[in-house]
Amino acid sequence: MADAPPLIEFRDVRKIYGSGEAAVEALSGVDLVIEEGEFVAIMGPSGSGKSTAMNIVGCLDTPTSGQYLFKGISVGSLGRRQRTLLRRNFLGFVFQGFNLLPRTTALENVELPLLYRGTPPDERRALAADALARVGLAGRERHSSAELSGGQQQRVAIARALVTGPDVLLADEPTGNLDTKTSYEIMELVASLNREQGISVVMVTHEPDVAAYAGRKIVFRDGLVESDGLTRDAA
Repeated sequence: MADAPPLIEFRDVRKIYGSGEAAVEALSGVDLVIEEGEFVAIMGPSGSGKSTAMNIVGCLDTPTSGQYLFKGISVGSLGRRQRTLLRRNFLGFVFQGFNLLPRTTALENVELPLLYRGTPPDERRALAADALARVGLAGRERHSSAELSGGQQQRVAIARALVTGPDVLLADEPTGNLDTKTSYEIMELVASLNREQGISVVMVTHEPDVAAYAGRKIVFRDGLVESDGLTRDAA
């Protein structure tokens, strides 16, 4: 039996915004492999290319040249609808700003991705309740966003990302709006999801103490990978 292809692979990925003298090369030929089950932190200064790389992984942007492969499939060869389905069925997103619907319960927020899938209401509610329980929010299903703390709101956002059973959780500065204590609680949760439930995690962060929760740290600079290795905790 042949080895499974990597979860995520970049082959000489370049991304250029604009044209002529106004052209900016955000990625300058990046090669990268992320395997199933890894927890990877992506770091780098502003303008280093880390957010562009994350957007390409999340099918929110496409390379100017080179190849992005997801589970061995060249994403560039997919049509727009196929990329949307890949994003909807295989990727879960967590953002700095939570992005919850304000006058909607935690359960309804978590149900939303299943609504887009056409999942029947009873199944939807059961899956959403289970996802909330997985992030430690059993009993808070009927609370609105306004009735939840920042940390609880981010837990709802993580539950929403997990409810579709994605292959990878993409987290963009997931602790950026949280105080230090709450940040550590959220990172403990993300690390346990990776460790105990085998969910692959790719996280962009500028905070070294947050990156330390990952098993591997990739640092971008000037559109290239400057360093890539195990974190001290994983070494």
